Amino acid sequence: MYAGFWKRFVAYLLDAVVISIVFIIFILSWALFELLLDFTGLDQKTKEMVLGVLGVPIILSIPWLYCTLFESSRYQATVGKIQMGIIVVNMDFSRISFARANVRYWSHIFSSILGIGFIIAGFTNKKQALHDYIAQTYVVNKITKL
Repeated sequence: MYAGFWKRFVAYLLDAVVISIVFIIFILSWALFELLLDFTGLDQKTKEMVLGVLGVPIILSIPWLYCTLFESSRYQATVGKIQMGIIVVNMDFSRISFARANVRYWSHIFSSILGIGFIIAGFTNKKQALHDYIAQTYVVNKITKL
């Protein structure tokens, strides 16, 4: 029922590939945007400020929106989790809200410290990582209908 460490890890790697592809598309688009800024007549300092003010929030929002929107959607999973046949659920096994998906996403920071928060998923009865405990979620195998 509960998705094990390795299944979750492979899903994480698949999601990293998806996010990397989105980043590559963003970087290519960003390069075009930089070229267009050259024709505006703005001085270099102003162009750098515009790029920083716009770029940093976009870069931070790509993985955040990817995870939170997919996990709180009707799919209940990111692309990697879908491929691995696992979903994210509440403690009552229902779909998580966008707010809960946010708690889960941002608490990944704590799980990332030395990786210990992720590793504990392999040793707990319900296969919960630290961010699952914080967000009160489970990652479970999706039940497919025949």
